[in-house]
Amino acid sequence: MKPGLVLVCNRNPGPQSGAGVPGLKARAFPPEDADNFMADITWITGRIGLGGAIWRADQMAEVARAGVTHILNMQREFDDTPLAERQGITVFWNPIDDDFEPKPSEVFRRGVEFALQALDGADTKLYVHCAAGVHRGPMMVLAILCATGWEFAAAVETIERERPVADFPEVYLESVKQYLRQESMLKS
Repeated sequence: MKPGLVLVCNRNPGPQSGAGVPGLKARAFPPEDADNFMADITWITGRIGLGGAIWRADQMAEVARAGVTHILNMQREFDDTPLAERQGITVFWNPIDDDFEPKPSEVFRRGVEFALQALDGADTKLYVHCAAGVHRGPMMVLAILCATGWEFAAAVETIERERPVADFPEVYLESVKQYLRQESMLKS
């Protein structure tokens, strides 16, 4: 894949970077320092991990050593499947843009269905990620936790506590709530 541009939002936005949206910084894709990245997994529960992209085979091997059996990839930028196949990890690529626009319920429906099937096994672990583990991944983990019976506010609080870089723009929270209402799973 040819290098492109990924926009990453800081948790504590600073001055505008020229992108037209406060707090957004342009970042090269893949990151110029990708060779220095190690797997970025934050365990939200004992079986659900959340984090950023997996750029290289050695990083995927590290994910496998952490016991991950399934990956739910929310980033549009890169499909992990070829890297994961070598490790025997099942990947579901559910790409969406991190564009601060409402997300369709079908995105959550597909992701939650994959996650619940993955977690049905006794010794399975699920890693949910996007490019940076800030918006798309946390949004999907929120939907998964709520689909397994968590209260919405408790799920948000847990994700933010365990992964402080996670950020929930209001439009993304509303997208998850819309999905949960449609599925009659919203617990406040």
